[in-house]
Amino acid sequence: MPDSTPIHPRQALYDANEPAPPALPACDHYAGVEARMRKSLALQAELGPVFDVTLDNEDGAAIGGEVEHAQLIAELLGGAANLHGRVGVRLLPLQHPAFGDVLATVLRAAKPPAYLMLPKPEGLSDVQRAEQAVDAAGGAGVPLHALVETHGALREVFAIAALPRIESLSFGLMDFVSAHRGAIPLSAMRADGQFDHPLVVRAKLEIAAACHAHGKTPSHCVVTEYRDIQALKEAAHMASRMLGYTRMWSIHPAQVPVIVAAFAPEEAEVAQAVDVLQAAQARQWAPVSHRFEGTDTLHDRASYRYFWQVLERAWRSAPTSLPQDVRSAWFSAAA
Repeated sequence: MPDSTPIHPRQALYDANEPAPPALPACDHYAGVEARMRKSLALQAELGPVFDVTLDNEDGAAIGGEVEHAQLIAELLGGAANLHGRVGVRLLPLQHPAFGDVLATVLRAAKPPAYLMLPKPEGLSDVQRAEQAVDAAGGAGVPLHALVETHGALREVFAIAALPRIESLSFGLMDFVSAHRGAIPLSAMRADGQFDHPLVVRAKLEIAAACHAHGKTPSHCVVTEYRDIQALKEAAHMASRMLGYTRMWSIHPAQVPVIVAAFAPEEAEVAQAVDVLQAAQARQWAPVSHRFEGTDTLHDRASYRYFWQVLERAWRSAPTSLPQDVRSAWFSAAA
């Protein structure tokens, strides 16, 4: 008689040797000015780790004051405000003369950064050299994120995404547009135009495809019109529903809840996923027929993986949207 013990979805649907993709929050919030960095950490402590905070040394520091700014970042990293350990740091570009000093300062913090963001790599070799520098400075094991904002990085984006140390790749819209020397109009930097220009859309799709091919997280660029909530909602919807992004940058605290909500599965999606997966588990993950919106549909392990990913996204962004029995059975520490 077959064993009727319920098999957990992760165990049933994924090979034990298959590395799990990084479980990163859907929002990556950037802050570089001291007051905004402190406010961001306080907001994260209040809302919980439903978004990451990236303390920005590249754009946050005054020219000549990069190391002093890194000392402040290290203080905030190691302080009590870093309650959840989900605080990363954007470093200087590898070519910057203060790169090594800033890196060493950040890695001396009482708490390690959750990740290090590498800006402006010109290609694969820059990312590899930065990784070697991080290891040499005592940061072995710290996950790396990278910005794809140069022609060289975009050309080698699949190779960069394949690096084991890389967790996430972000699209650097502003620098990417500027790198075209006026050939891409200013409108492509705005919330609506960045989804229209073919060169910008092509870059976004290449990054998303590379990340998904190698189990990494594609992170969408900023919306600079930070007071235009409707524009942000529309951009987040396009990024998540049409371009395959599972994470997005925020540059203002008001953007954080909007992005988190936009990237979270809708209530009906969660309910459908729960119904299908519970029926599948009851059948020991054999195919099942499920009725949805008046249509009977056959599901098997391919669609089960999709529905499981829906629930994982819900768990990271809005855990209370999941029924209590599902949270207990599939997402508790013991599950």
